[in-house]
Amino acid sequence: MFGAYDRNLSAIEHEFSVALHADGDALAIDGNSADVSNAAGVVERLLAAALDGAQLTTEDVALAAVDVRQKRETQAVPDTLIRTQRGREIRPRTPGQRAFTQAVQSRTLTFGIGPAGTGKTFLAVVMAVRALKARDVARVVLSRPAVDAGESLGFLPGDFKEKVDPYMRPLYDSLGELLDDTVVTKYLERGVIEVAPLAYMRGRTLSDAFVILDEAQNTTVDQLKMFLTRLGANSKMVVIGDATQIDLPAGVTSGLLDARRRFGEIDDVALVELGAEDVVRHPLVAKIVRAYERTAT
Repeated sequence: MFGAYDRNLSAIEHEFSVALHADGDALAIDGNSADVSNAAGVVERLLAAALDGAQLTTEDVALAAVDVRQKRETQAVPDTLIRTQRGREIRPRTPGQRAFTQAVQSRTLTFGIGPAGTGKTFLAVVMAVRALKARDVARVVLSRPAVDAGESLGFLPGDFKEKVDPYMRPLYDSLGELLDDTVVTKYLERGVIEVAPLAYMRGRTLSDAFVILDEAQNTTVDQLKMFLTRLGANSKMVVIGDATQIDLPAGVTSGLLDARRRFGEIDDVALVELGAEDVVRHPLVAKIVRAYERTAT
């Protein structure tokens, strides 16, 4: 529960301006009554999770602190979604990530919209691999539009696959963290996992599959409509993107922004918005995102 080098205790002290002292089998908390009460609530949640065998981190402390402050009656920490090939437990680390993964579990179609660093792509791939391992689906289809940030595919060296592969690299990286390289290669060769540009989706029906569209802010309205209508029986779709990083030509409407307006009230469709508070990269990334948000307004 304390974490490596008591980091979790230090995180609780930082969150609530309290002092924690371990004394035998007791943990004393010093501070004003409100802070002590909140800190005790976090300790109780972490202890329950630790007794269940969870490997707790400072991110778990931060999420538990949010829940305690907002008086949310939730489990101590979110369930572990999957373990990486190195044994690391993967679970939501922020309220937005928790809402996103819960939506993916409960809905057929989920839109995840948020800035860089919020873990949208990685968590979507985690949920896909989880469904594949549980045999809820027979295959995973990962797609991206081949739209670049100011450069042209034609200027890149190599054949079409070599030109497109750099656009797919974030998806390959996520797979590589969750599965052994030989397993990824085997799945790709057998078609159990397919990584393909959006253009390859036209005319297909994707049944018994977990389908992810990444960088959806760079789809046009017609392209996203085409993709969404590929949904087949016993399939689940996740569409993710960053509405602040659109690389489409001027005057072209983003399919993701259009979908945000269209699908908010449709049953079995979830639209989850993540923000700077959900950034899980370097702490500076959250400050960068907020700086750009201030400029935009």
